[in-house]
Amino acid sequence: MDFREKTRARSKSLEIQATERDHVSIEITNDNITLQSSIKEKMESISLSHCIYKVHEQLFRGNENNYFPSLVSIGPFHNGNETHKLMQDKKWRYLNTLLNRKPYSDATLDTCIRALKRMEQKSRNFYGEKIEMVSDNFVEMMLIDGCFIIELFLEFAFKSLRRRDDICFGTNDVIFKLRCDLILFENQVPFFVLEKLFHLVPIPKECNMSLVELSLCFFRKLIPENHAHFPRKISSPPQTLHLLDLIRQHYLPTSPQILSSSNTQKNIPHATNLDSLGIRVKRAISESPFNVSFYDGELKIPSLEIHSYTEILFRNLIAMENHYPACSKHVTSYVALMERLIQSNPDVRFFRNKEIIIDGHEREGEIVFLFQKLHVDLNVKEFYYNGLCEEINGYQSRRIGLIKFGYVDSGFSVYWSVLLNSLFSPSPFSVGD
Repeated sequence: MDFREKTRARSKSLEIQATERDHVSIEITNDNITLQSSIKEKMESISLSHCIYKVHEQLFRGNENNYFPSLVSIGPFHNGNETHKLMQDKKWRYLNTLLNRKPYSDATLDTCIRALKRMEQKSRNFYGEKIEMVSDNFVEMMLIDGCFIIELFLEFAFKSLRRRDDICFGTNDVIFKLRCDLILFENQVPFFVLEKLFHLVPIPKECNMSLVELSLCFFRKLIPENHAHFPRKISSPPQTLHLLDLIRQHYLPTSPQILSSSNTQKNIPHATNLDSLGIRVKRAISESPFNVSFYDGELKIPSLEIHSYTEILFRNLIAMENHYPACSKHVTSYVALMERLIQSNPDVRFFRNKEIIIDGHEREGEIVFLFQKLHVDLNVKEFYYNGLCEEINGYQSRRIGLIKFGYVDSGFSVYWSVLLNSLFSPSPFSVGD
């Protein structure tokens, strides 16, 4: 073998070795990616805190209809309930409609199942109780329930997609019950499951909306009225736990909190007494009904629309805040504040005249009773409006001093003996330190 032949042979040998190294490198890289993905999924599933719980008996006792689904079960807690059989059949029809919509792929169902299988442990860990379901049944439930919600939202937003005989859109009463069932704290699936399915199933060409936008369209009657004037940045899916949480995000205050300088419980007089004390009460124009503020003797409260969804929505938001450890107590605090401000029928009339309470002509006593029913004991450190109440108290104390020394017209003095007792009486919304 001459030099040229030896060179060619050596060159070919080097090429083969390089190819083998590349092949091994690709295999190692692919193995590393697979292992990395597997480890990441396990880390996420373990670190994920429970976000969906069964409501404590002390909250639902005597009010089961506000916490348990009446028409459709979503998720594992009420799965298999015979009273929901009619809607269970509807779920299968919606699954068939969604997966067989053009553009259609035979692989769509298999892709969805594979994706849900990969997310199964993460999904199970989302619930506050161990789910006694075998793997296939759990994944099937997530697929059917998730696709039912997506198809329902699509058909609500786009009437052209509906069948004429669809019972979901036959009467307003059915839509009302569906909305109520889909906001129940016990009746949820993780939002990341919905988001994953939404990106895998064929979405009709008419739809250019995200899943969050479709959800808000379906729940528009539950979103604060002022939201239309203050478009809020729609949160990305990783920040949204489930559908109830998505609605809650649109109630949360956006203005800075008035901080409290002490851990002592603070109380304030009810609405009509505040007016008598010379504190000006005005309606605020704000994106959240929870943006209550006080400055220079002026208490500003955004309007709250009270409707047929108010009680069931607030009850389940409060349940979420009281079960999910990472959840702030904004809704619970707001209810506690309103319960103190609205003590009697004249308080309701006062807020109606100020357009702070907007309602469908419910009797005044019903509105008073509503906030009393919603009351949940609240630790003073968790009471979001303690600083606000502290500032109102400070303003009143300064005003009392000015009246005593004659710097303010004493025409209000006839009220003081009664109002001072009211002002410093024990608070109904603060318990302990």
